[in-house]
Amino acid sequence: MGERATHETGRIAVAGRPLDRTPARVPDDTVVYAIGDVHGRSDLLDALHAAIVADAAKRTAARRVLVWLGDYVDRGPDSCGVIERLLAPPAGFETIALLGNHERFLLDFLEDASIGPHWMMNGGAETLASYDIAVMDGCYFRADRWQALSRALRDALPPAHRRLFDRLRPSHREGDYLFVHAGIRPGTPLDEQAIDDLLWIRGEFLFSEADHGAIVVHGHTISDEPQIRPNRIGIDTGSFFSDHLTALVLEEDRRFMLQTYRDFADAG
Repeated sequence: MGERATHETGRIAVAGRPLDRTPARVPDDTVVYAIGDVHGRSDLLDALHAAIVADAAKRTAARRVLVWLGDYVDRGPDSCGVIERLLAPPAGFETIALLGNHERFLLDFLEDASIGPHWMMNGGAETLASYDIAVMDGCYFRADRWQALSRALRDALPPAHRRLFDRLRPSHREGDYLFVHAGIRPGTPLDEQAIDDLLWIRGEFLFSEADHGAIVVHGHTISDEPQIRPNRIGIDTGSFFSDHLTALVLEEDRRFMLQTYRDFADAG
C-alpha cells in the first residue's frame, strides 16, 4: 500500500479482514461503518458503498450507521460526484457526514477569495474543475480573478450541495467511539473541543497515549495501513493516489476493515 497507482486501469475490488475484539463497544443491535478521506474518488466510494451494503446484509444488526469522516473534495478528479453520492447514500442506513478541513477550505473560499492560492496548493483546482470551473491564468497575481472564481463556484454549486456543506457536523458519538475528521486535543473534555482541532490537529493527538474517554476514529493523516492504537484508529489511507479507500466496521465489541484496491490481474 501507499504506492502510486494508475487510476485508469484495473478493476476496483474490495477486501475485508477481521481485526480484534475489544472492551470498547458500539450500541447493541447496531453496526457502524466509518469511511476515511475520499478526496474526489467517486469510483472508490462507489465500490466501498457496494461492499458495505453487501456486508450489512450478512449481519443481524437492525440499525445500520454510515459515517463519512470528511475531506470529500480536492485532489482527486470527481469532488462533485462524491457530493452526489453523499446526497444519495445506500438505502437503509442512518448517515452522518462530518466536516473535514478541505470542506472548510471550500466554504471559506466562498466567503473570502483571498485564500484561493492556499486552497489551490491543497487540491482546490481539482474541485473547481469538477464543477466545470477552470483556474484562470494570472490568478495568483490578481485578487479580482480570485473573486471571480469565488463567485463562479457560488453560482456553480447546486443548492443541495451547498446545503450539505453547510450542514456537515464536527463529530459523532456511537457508544465508546468518537468520530471526527482529524482528532482531538488531549486533556480537553470531548464536549469542549475546538473546531480547529477537530479539523486540523496532528502531532499532539497522534503521539498521545492518553485515555481520551472514547476511542477516536479519524482520518486527515495519511498512513499506508490503518493505524490502530489503544486510544485512536486512523483510516486515511491516501485514496487519491493509493487507490485504497478504507472503512472501519464496528459491531458489538468486534472490529473489521473493508478496503478498496486495484486488481490489475483483471486489467485487459
